[in-house]
Amino acid sequence: MKASGERLYIITGHYGSGKTEFAVNFSMALAAGGHPVSLADLDVVNPYFCSRERKAELESAGVRVILSNAASSDLPAINPAVLALLEPGMTGVMDVGGDAAGARVLGRFAERIQSVAHEVFCVLNFRRPETATAKHALDYLREIEHSAKLSVTGLVNNTHLCGETRAEDVHMGAKKSEELSVLTGIPVVYHAAMRGLTNSIQVFSGELFPIDIYMKKPWEFEPIEEE
Repeated sequence: MKASGERLYIITGHYGSGKTEFAVNFSMALAAGGHPVSLADLDVVNPYFCSRERKAELESAGVRVILSNAASSDLPAINPAVLALLEPGMTGVMDVGGDAAGARVLGRFAERIQSVAHEVFCVLNFRRPETATAKHALDYLREIEHSAKLSVTGLVNNTHLCGETRAEDVHMGAKKSEELSVLTGIPVVYHAAMRGLTNSIQVFSGELFPIDIYMKKPWEFEPIEEE
């Protein structure tokens, strides 16, 4: 699936799926394709890894970042600027909190979202115990849909073990994503993998989506040298 402008992309998934990493990379890919894109950070439930943490990198790549109100204190308040993404002709990405609890924030916007061109992507990591099988992932997907009052339109295989990820992990996730696609009728649109692995991966449906790792733990960043 080739991402196009002038539509809203909603990125959902369970905790630990890597949905924020995908949302950051996907927003940058849209900007690199010449689309004036805005990324709204709507993770107001469990903001451990939040797209707002990479605001500088995103803006440097040409992505406008919309923060939730009082983002520094992680209070569950939504910036009114988010409403601009619900207008026809806008290109936007919404990074939504994990699981059904995080998707609940979409419920208040569901009617307006349905009035504009949009996609709802569910990011899946089949190396997580909660979604280790297609049937378990289906339960999470349906809970997210119910909470968001929206239907998922595309599956994103993001099966990984952080820095220990191998091509075999992505291939396993691709197989289970296909099983889930058969169960739901929802197409697999992307297989996300670290850029260094993509030459070792073959997929038979959907598109291979190389990602760079931006969402690191604090101790994983290189220290800033003092002058």
